[in-house]
Amino acid sequence: MTVITLIGLRGSGKSSIAAPLAARQNADWIDADDEIERRAGKTISEIFADEGEPHFRQLERAVMQDLLSRESLIIAAGGGAILNAETRAAMRTAGPVVWLNASVEALEQRINQDASTGSRRPALTTRASQREEIQHLLEQREPLYREAASIVIQTDDKSVDQIVEEIISALDTPS
Repeated sequence: MTVITLIGLRGSGKSSIAAPLAARQNADWIDADDEIERRAGKTISEIFADEGEPHFRQLERAVMQDLLSRESLIIAAGGGAILNAETRAAMRTAGPVVWLNASVEALEQRINQDASTGSRRPALTTRASQREEIQHLLEQREPLYREAASIVIQTDDKSVDQIVEEIISALDTPS
């Protein structure tokens, strides 16, 4: 098996889906944001505060380049990994790219239910509300997710098991 990359905004379910999908595919899995934090020795929020977003994006690009060169791996990519054109191309070359798409409402609810988001993840825009930030990022990044994705899975109102089943079914279907 090649690499399967899960993409989507924060809260789309990438980290939740990666482990059960990897188990079903007899593959390893990794959360790219966790790997960035491990290599940097600090949280993403700290990287943003100490060195800024451009430095974080360089780290993200290097980590993604390394992970995409491996075999039998499920990658839960950071929500902004698709901002780099070379990374998008490398994702497509490495194997299937699954966009876990969700509505603004579902993303907001999931982010609010994730206790680690506030301490580990920085605000990504200067929008007044979280909902406005999510809407803005979705509008900005949707064309890039579409460009990168070979499979699109709508995740609203679906369990982890249902989403994993849809991904496996899509992987088994010739394009």
